[in-house]
Amino acid sequence: MFASTVFSSAMLRVSAVALVLFQKFLMVAGLVFVLGLIGIQAGHAGLIDGLKSLMPSAEASVDDELADELPAELSVEPTVETLSPKMRGALDYVSRRYHVSTNALLPIFATAQAAGRELRLDPLLIVAVIGVESGFNPFSQSVFGAQGLMQVVPRFHLDKLPEEADKSAFLDPVINVQVGARVLQESIRRNGGLENGLQQFGGAINDPGRRYSTKVLAEKQRLEQAQQRQHST
Repeated sequence: MFASTVFSSAMLRVSAVALVLFQKFLMVAGLVFVLGLIGIQAGHAGLIDGLKSLMPSAEASVDDELADELPAELSVEPTVETLSPKMRGALDYVSRRYHVSTNALLPIFATAQAAGRELRLDPLLIVAVIGVESGFNPFSQSVFGAQGLMQVVPRFHLDKLPEEADKSAFLDPVINVQVGARVLQESIRRNGGLENGLQQFGGAINDPGRRYSTKVLAEKQRLEQAQQRQHST
């Protein structure tokens, strides 16, 4: 009887100690869990702050001279609203003159606008070249092998294609304008001016009458006049 009583008392003490230890273990585990959550939240906050620091501020000022030349967001489907005022004015003119749907022209104009800003070219100059070269037919091909909207010769400009693209990409309207604008910019820079650059781009560098550059600049002037008419209405 005495032994049973002693044994029961010992068991009670051991159980009490075990209960206390278990409670302390749960408290420590809970504390670790809470600290872990706080660390994860802080990590997420730091990551978000880091990403925000890489993004341009919504309040960042833009040079007034370039305010109407901001590139369209090519990662999303372009709309008329993504175009600058002068590009919107030219869009209607081109649609009527070349009998092309404005929906089909939107990605072309958005690309010309973005390429123009990147390369410091007037996007209306790019649009004028497209009109003269292909009449806005993206599948146009010359007897010399020049292809697409800006009549780029693939064998000379494969290095300008995106890494994942093949030769057929020259018939992609967006890629063709991106490549063609770069070729045009290089021609202007290498030949010391706009008219000489246009002559080389059109394969007519030795033409004393400068007919090609005259034709492109006349088309550009028509685009500007169309934009002015729409702006005044």
